[in-house]
Amino acid sequence: MSDNALKSGIFKAFTWKVHGDGKSITPGSVVLPHERLSWPRTIGIGSQHVIAMFGATFLVPLQTGFPATTTLFFTAIGTLLFILITAGRLPSYLGSSFALIAPIILVSNSLGPSYALGGVVMTGLALAAIGLIVHFAGVRWIDAAMPPIVTGAIVALIGFNLAPVAWINVQAGPVTALVTILSILLFTVLFKGLIGRLSILFGVLIGFATAIFRQEVDWSKVAEAPWFGLPQFQTPQFSISVLGLFIPVVFVLVAENVGHVKSVAAMTGQNLDDITGRALFADGLATAVAGSGGGSGTTTYAENIGVMAATRVYSTAAYVIAALFALGLSMLPKFGAIIQAIPPGVLGGAATVLYGMIGMLGVRIWVQNRVDFADPVNLNTAAVAMVVAIADFTWKPGNLEFKGIAIGSAAAIVVYHVMRTLSKLRGTNLEAASPASAPAGSELEREPYAQRKA
Repeated sequence: MSDNALKSGIFKAFTWKVHGDGKSITPGSVVLPHERLSWPRTIGIGSQHVIAMFGATFLVPLQTGFPATTTLFFTAIGTLLFILITAGRLPSYLGSSFALIAPIILVSNSLGPSYALGGVVMTGLALAAIGLIVHFAGVRWIDAAMPPIVTGAIVALIGFNLAPVAWINVQAGPVTALVTILSILLFTVLFKGLIGRLSILFGVLIGFATAIFRQEVDWSKVAEAPWFGLPQFQTPQFSISVLGLFIPVVFVLVAENVGHVKSVAAMTGQNLDDITGRALFADGLATAVAGSGGGSGTTTYAENIGVMAATRVYSTAAYVIAALFALGLSMLPKFGAIIQAIPPGVLGGAATVLYGMIGMLGVRIWVQNRVDFADPVNLNTAAVAMVVAIADFTWKPGNLEFKGIAIGSAAAIVVYHVMRTLSKLRGTNLEAASPASAPAGSELEREPYAQRKA
């Protein structure tokens, strides 16, 4: 790319025209990515995006033990990279990825945090490579390789595999954990709009207050931390043995990014298929950069989709403001120390809901895509993958070790494609699964699968 082309791309990514009078949005219209409202209004909306991503983004370093301010720093850098690489056409905040929690915890406990960072870097590079392929070859091959039954299974098994981690934290402070869980659930159903969408954040705050009242918080590191300073950076180390844990996460990040592109396209009425590859490459690069300095991997955030839907403002200018805001917060070590002081009971309560939500997101992929579990291939794909992950099957060939997430993800892909191919060759692909897959006494239970497909 020439210097002029690069300068033109940067200028385009960070240039916006004012929408209307800059003060209001006409009925039925939206503020498109290349537009903005007045700067005071844009700054206000940008601050909402910081709040929206805040609770979920900080839960990841709290669960993994990574420095909170370092993670926040790299989400800001990643968001700016994302806006630049997508030429300002795709609004998104790149918050911490939940999908990386499990492999980071497992590798940190066995080899150390630096090797977990190496896994994050490798995950990012793999995603960036897929982004380049998609940019030049299109996105259809992803749909063929990872149909909804496979994608949903991988997302679901990552969440459910983490359940024991949540239970360990709950046991450290059961009363505080229960208060946190109840607070999250009540905020979800009692409040509308942004407050309702921030139920995890408010639940953690109430749980933290409960922990303070119960004298479960250690304030020593908060007192020692300075007010201003750079985040704590750390260099990664690499081991091929961690690949089995981290590579499955790439599939989840692909699904999240593709889903984000489709969601924004639907809400803005624009065709954004041509930047899907750029989005994948940008998130991959942001994840690799984060891992190279001590931060968690990144991904697009549904929480911020909610803010855009509520405000009808899809301006990437608001995300630049949000990134700059987050960058400023990352320079406050005392703020990070307060976050790190949140005790296990609060984390266990939040994780109980969060890990369950990750698992149910996979189920939602099945529901939204109308995956038919009367089809024995679909049924067995999900069945094998989920049990392998939940039971945390382990395989140790030589010096390598593959655990539930890696084996379950591989099982989902292999079982689906092998069974689908063999069933087509044998002509059994239209036979129904066990009657247990249909509601008792229903017509579906009695009607052959072949007839239903017809």
